[in-house]
Amino acid sequence: MSGAQFGAETSAGGEFVRQANRFTDRITESGSSGRVVEPGRYRLVVSKACPWAHRSIIVHRLLGLADVLSVGVVDPIRDERGWRFTLDPGGRDPVLGIEYLAEAYRARDPEFTGRVTVPSVVDVRTGEVVTNDYPRISLDLSTEWAAFHRPGAPDLYPTAARAEIDEVVEPIFRKVNNGVYRAGFATSQEAYDEAFADLFGELDRLSDRLAGRRYLVGESITEADIRLFTTLVRFDAVYHGHFKCNRDKLTELPVLWDYARDLFQTPGFGDTVDFDHIKRHYYQTHDRINPTRIVPAGPDLAGWHSPHGRETLGGSPFGDGTPPPA
Repeated sequence: MSGAQFGAETSAGGEFVRQANRFTDRITESGSSGRVVEPGRYRLVVSKACPWAHRSIIVHRLLGLADVLSVGVVDPIRDERGWRFTLDPGGRDPVLGIEYLAEAYRARDPEFTGRVTVPSVVDVRTGEVVTNDYPRISLDLSTEWAAFHRPGAPDLYPTAARAEIDEVVEPIFRKVNNGVYRAGFATSQEAYDEAFADLFGELDRLSDRLAGRRYLVGESITEADIRLFTTLVRFDAVYHGHFKCNRDKLTELPVLWDYARDLFQTPGFGDTVDFDHIKRHYYQTHDRINPTRIVPAGPDLAGWHSPHGRETLGGSPFGDGTPPPA
């Protein structure tokens, strides 16, 4: 995404104000939403670079939905028309037959002029985008698609813990997930300073919360951990320098660094991370921030595989479930 595109989401005070999700139809088990869960009917379009899409990638893998909900991956580098399928033969998605995700948006709404985002779910039959509501997509994969989960799939949004998960993720979204963008795309010192303070204040609070517990909620991985992980795994590679989030590196925050490595080394997490896509996307598409488009060579990624010691805190990654197959 170019700096010019993000400029449309900047307030008069220089604050980055994220565009609302335009398409919010839900796909439900009962079909009461008007769209019913159906194997092969829909395609999940993602970017490996995008933290919002990465949530859906992890959930999709942990739950074992590959045989019922196909996945299309866009190129991390976008041109003026947005996310493109140039990683596929002929530059077209092999299932949807389109060159740009924007084509599915225009099929649904020919007048759409906003920013095309990932993740998006597209109806394979009609070629129309169904939803780009990224918070709801991952939750619905956990709940509405339950009949198609693999044997041993973890419960990522357990009913008894949903209120606590929702409470925990609200400030994570506002101050961390979106906070790095608020810092990176601020166009006034005041807006940047506020975002910077929110970000590191919340990271300090999360460090305190995780000092004596392995996961954010309960004794196993939940949606809350997935949402925090996708920002943490990008922190030193892009947010620390590119977005000026430089009070500390993740590697300088002992509790969060151990926690992030624990998740990274858990099946379904580190094996879904593509640092090449991440770095090329941020440094080569945000030309207002990085006009040279030079991609830094670092950081050294070897530390992600070093021992973390978090097992001593108890808990089990998948609860009563099992890891996803390799």
